[in-house]
Amino acid sequence: MAKKTWHSKHAESYTFGQRVADAVANGMGSWSFIIIQTVFVIIWMALNVVGFVSHWDVYPFILLNLIFSTQAAYAAPIIMMAQNRQSERDRIQAQEDFDTNVAAKEEIEALQTHLNAIETEKLDKIIALLEKMQKVSG
Repeated sequence: MAKKTWHSKHAESYTFGQRVADAVANGMGSWSFIIIQTVFVIIWMALNVVGFVSHWDVYPFILLNLIFSTQAAYAAPIIMMAQNRQSERDRIQAQEDFDTNVAAKEEIEALQTHLNAIETEKLDKIIALLEKMQKVSG
């Protein structure tokens, strides 16, 4: 099984309401929503302007305005909840990135120390070998 990322761990902690808020915000922020709502408004207005039988919402379409006002009254706080959660995700991701960078820095410093020790050991062996050769030839 693959290791869970912080994204999946964070998403699993969402409540039902948070999942609904994210779904609503994603839906309302899509072209599909804009197109469907535009078609709905055109049909609503057409039926009320040229309606042969009854006009349930005559011009200036007060009922339609009430529907949109109610939609906006609920949509705004739901979208704000989703944006707040996105800010929380951004903060968590920034902290995770920072922690990863700190761990990488510590590992690089440890490797550098180890490489310096190896380099020093090699130089000591070379110097000892040169001194030994100098004694033999001298």
